[in-house]
Amino acid sequence: MATTKAQKREILQGITEKVEKAKSVVFAQYDALTVKENEQLRNKLRAENSEYLVAKKTLLDIAFREKNIANLNIKDMEGKVAAIFGYSDEVAPAKIIAEFQKAYVKEKKQKINFLGGILEGKFIDQAGVSALSKLPSKQELYAKMVGSLNAPISGFVNVLAGNIRGLVNVLNAVKDKKQA
Repeated sequence: MATTKAQKREILQGITEKVEKAKSVVFAQYDALTVKENEQLRNKLRAENSEYLVAKKTLLDIAFREKNIANLNIKDMEGKVAAIFGYSDEVAPAKIIAEFQKAYVKEKKQKINFLGGILEGKFIDQAGVSALSKLPSKQELYAKMVGSLNAPISGFVNVLAGNIRGLVNVLNAVKDKKQA
């Protein structure tokens, strides 16, 4: 059954809202995914506050055209196109897709491929999205930053503890000398 113009307008409005809300978007070709694999991918993305959306290329193109993003032409992308919206972490959608690709690397045909993406209102190509997927997530960066901030404090505590250990060793040596 064909979708009516009213249904298409409603779908377009939903896509436009997602585009406005998203911090990053990854476009992927998903031709070889089974329904079960598709659901697994959706669940992983939901856990990271991301959303996987499949819609007609024309509707996606119209929704993104309103953002005036240079070099973005969804109609020219080959195969079936999915848009993965990242709402909290810019890197999460690309990272999850890359992990999903690695899980099925044994097969000759890729299950899902990067086609491009949008980051900070600019189109990035397939190589850019692939590079983005290799960056650490926000949580990893926060952990590294806390570790870096904590390192001088830990060193200072060890230096203070070293002086106390040295004093204890001297006192033990004096005690042993007096007992002998």
